[in-house]
Amino acid sequence: MSTTTYDFGAGPVPAHQHSNGGGWVADTATVADTAYVGPNAQVYGEAQVFGEAWVYDNVRVYGKARVYGKAWVYGKAWVYGEARVYDNARVYDNARVYGKARVYGEAQVFGEAWVYGKAQVFGEAWVYGDAQVFGEAQVFGDARVYGKALVYDNAQVYDKARVYGEAQVFGEAWVYGEAQVYLSWGRAQRKAPK
Repeated sequence: MSTTTYDFGAGPVPAHQHSNGGGWVADTATVADTAYVGPNAQVYGEAQVFGEAWVYDNVRVYGKARVYGKAWVYGKAWVYGEARVYDNARVYDNARVYGKARVYGEAQVFGEAWVYGKAQVFGEAWVYGDAQVFGEAQVFGDARVYGKALVYDNAQVYDKARVYGEAQVFGEAWVYGEAQVYLSWGRAQRKAPK
């Protein structure tokens, strides 16, 4: 057990610097030798980083979160709670993934976006800007959710659909194909595919 301590924000706890990257890892967390934890990154609580995952820049992975496969988390992103980021997914900039959310496949969450609750973002979907996906919502395929859009409840956005501006998709709604839903000048708009 380590005799070194590090303060992750709630007082010093036993910790060590990861052998592959030098980032701080609490002794209660698990990070595989095959994973990379950059010098400014922090992994603590009961979090796990394994496989060929990369966690770097000013990232925080904590709680019971898992980052694995070939996933990358970087910038000032946070992954926490019981969230999972895996496969070839990317979470970066100031994005947050938490609760029991899942981001996987080739999906990307970036900017100031939040994915939380039991939401899932997968396939080659992107969630970015100030967008939020939460509840049990799913965004997948080549879908894009961005701007200040909200997708929540059991809503699904998929195929090449776009939800943006200040639009909200919720309830049991499905947005798919090449559909576009956005809010412009204070009213929701629907744009028919060409």
